Amino acid sequence: MKTEFDESIYIEYRGKVFNYIISRINNRHDAEDLVSAVFLKVMSSFDSYDSSKASVSTWIYTITQNTLRDYLRKHKAQNTHVGYSENLETLPFIDERVNGDTIVREEELEQLAGALEQLSERERDIIILRYYKGFHPKQIAETMNISYANVRFINHRAITKLREILLPAAD
Repeated sequence: MKTEFDESIYIEYRGKVFNYIISRINNRHDAEDLVSAVFLKVMSSFDSYDSSKASVSTWIYTITQNTLRDYLRKHKAQNTHVGYSENLETLPFIDERVNGDTIVREEELEQLAGALEQLSERERDIIILRYYKGFHPKQIAETMNISYANVRFINHRAITKLREILLPAAD
């Protein structure tokens, strides 16, 4: 059964799409542009949407991920500083004074960025939303359209993986 695109879909999902995108690129102007691009794609291809294959939210989430992936790829190719390590360097607790502590902190951030790259995209998204953006697990569940319990499970699994990567067991 096909459904017609109407404004209620935009109203329902715009905030979730924006929250997801802004958590990944940390640039409000570009995030707003990407939200517009996502919904242009949603509107232009809504007649090909098949509700028997996926829910509307899953379909929109997939379009959002693909749009964001293209954006990140394009900006990486242009040598623009967009990505996890750059986002991590802008954390508010980083002291901008150059001293021994800052150098250690930068090395730790590089290790953390490398470890985050080893997680699945979903795990990475949850870690960034939870610990970088300060989202509550319920907000993450709404943003990513998954259950609260699943957010908690994926978060726990991702933290365990990060510990294994960053704190390998002593031989």
